[in-house]
Amino acid sequence: MPQGAAATAVDGTGKDGGGGGGTNPSTARPAAALPLKLLRPLLLVAVLGTGFLAVLVLLLGGPAYSSMLPSLPAAADALPASVGKAPLERWVRAPASAWHNMTDEELLWAASWRPSVRRYPYRRTPKVAFMFLTRGPLPLAPLWDLFFAGAGDAGLFSVYVHATPGYRPDFPPASAFYRRLVPSQVAAWGQVSMLDAERRLLANALLDPANERFVLLSESCVPLYGFPAVYSYLTRSRASFVGAFDDPSPHGRGRYRGGLAPEVRREQFRKGAQWFELDRALAVDVVADDRYYPKFREHCRAPCYVDEHYLPTALSIEAPAGIANRSVTWVDWSRGGAHPATFGEKDVDEEFLKQLTAAPGKRQGNCTYNGQPADVCFLFARKFAPSTLRPLLRLAPKLLGYG
Repeated sequence: MPQGAAATAVDGTGKDGGGGGGTNPSTARPAAALPLKLLRPLLLVAVLGTGFLAVLVLLLGGPAYSSMLPSLPAAADALPASVGKAPLERWVRAPASAWHNMTDEELLWAASWRPSVRRYPYRRTPKVAFMFLTRGPLPLAPLWDLFFAGAGDAGLFSVYVHATPGYRPDFPPASAFYRRLVPSQVAAWGQVSMLDAERRLLANALLDPANERFVLLSESCVPLYGFPAVYSYLTRSRASFVGAFDDPSPHGRGRYRGGLAPEVRREQFRKGAQWFELDRALAVDVVADDRYYPKFREHCRAPCYVDEHYLPTALSIEAPAGIANRSVTWVDWSRGGAHPATFGEKDVDEEFLKQLTAAPGKRQGNCTYNGQPADVCFLFARKFAPSTLRPLLRLAPKLLGYG
């Protein structure tokens, strides 16, 4: 066979264009084999590089994100339900620590999710989220630990602490406050940053699907009853406890700002206590609010205080039947001034605590609960100085029902 014919036979696939009748086969083979020799080391480098990057991500970024992600079901958990496994419960389990590395924008987005199907497809025990808004230390934490110990089951409550950035708590592992600090920012009294801190606490608590009731507390708050009574009172309530009233004085409607319109009219402007309690549905509404929150953030400046007006106003407009128009946290305004009275060690004795708990018609006042007159209106009280810890620890077992 002539040399040109041999070349045509080698290139019969047509990939070389079929027009190289004068091409020498001995020179064509190395050109075809060269890419294969280069491809093998390139593939090896790519595989090794991918593996290195994967290990690097796990070492540097894994722990920060893994605490926020539900654990994947193990192979045994993939068995049919008849075997007694519940894979979904592993996906809705709350993180062991309250810390994470999400931004506020990411946090509020994650917290605003809610299922369209109201019935839970797994056994769910409602929890009460106790959210502490504090500058730093919690001097009354030992009293609260006695209160939480009375739950008998840690699955009935959760704790969240929003403190000034830089605060490093040293609670022991046995404390209910251990690893419950959430990422925070500076919150100043009377400023919109205070409302941001409250929404941040709500959003963190909403990440636990079991949390059903959300109560805002300060470092100066104390529980007035044992955990079973508080838990029952909150979880059985058909309303959330938000104070909202129309105050025609300069300290009420006088604080209204025209920039709140048209979303909020002057006659809709309300005032109330900062220390609220919400059910899950309203808590989601608050963190997802893009109607009233932007207005208050921009226009409610002193003497308009967002922590006193935003929540009472927004919920009075959107969910008037869902709030009880009162707080469950007692304070004493009888001494006058811009702030309620602070109680010291000498104030806390048996008579004082009896007036707060066992004397209807005195400190408890008159209120309704689920549409019926109630003897108990307040579950918590403030403001208690750090010096009150000693007498409270001594009197709590006898007068408050815990410890």
